Amino acid sequence: MSIADVKPTRMELIDTKRKIKLSKSGYKLLKMKRDGLIMEFFELLPKVKDLRSQLIELYEIAREKLAIAIAADGKSAIESAANCLNIPPEVNLGTKNIMGVVVPSVEVTPMIKPLEDRGYGLIGTSVRIDEAVHAFEKLSEMIIKAAEGETTMKKLLDEIESTKRRVNALEFKVIPELEEIAKYISLRLEELERESIFGLKRIKN
Repeated sequence: MSIADVKPTRMELIDTKRKIKLSKSGYKLLKMKRDGLIMEFFELLPKVKDLRSQLIELYEIAREKLAIAIAADGKSAIESAANCLNIPPEVNLGTKNIMGVVVPSVEVTPMIKPLEDRGYGLIGTSVRIDEAVHAFEKLSEMIIKAAEGETTMKKLLDEIESTKRRVNALEFKVIPELEEIAKYISLRLEELERESIFGLKRIKN
């Protein structure tokens, strides 16, 4: 609302002062939320960076183990063992709340299995294939953990940016405009009151 559209009445002044009070209260709450989210973000950041480092390391190990298994046992032996792994892990997707931000919570059944539970015969496979399978089981677990952490970070960052924009809008636009309107109404009411007193004095004289 621009000053030109304001009616300089006492009711309008009271309403504007009420809006200023509400805006300042909202500003304080949003600022606290923004600061809290930033703290959560920086607390989570080193954990996610560590998960990413572990993921890269496990990926390199898995690639190396697979290359050795292919070189020694051939692709057909790898494919035969892979086709036996027909029981997918159970993944339960949930949510959790971090200062009003809904982030994912992932629970998955253990991906690292004992040799006898992998579905292929122990006699028909080599130690190299077992090591490659084990490496990819560990990699799969880390992918899920890293994905949960990365998604949580992104959602927190998006909410921080959104809250920051609202805080800035209140601090630099909404509250100053309302205060300017309140100041204008107060000055206009004082002016009208002086005019009224001057008029009454003229009538009395």
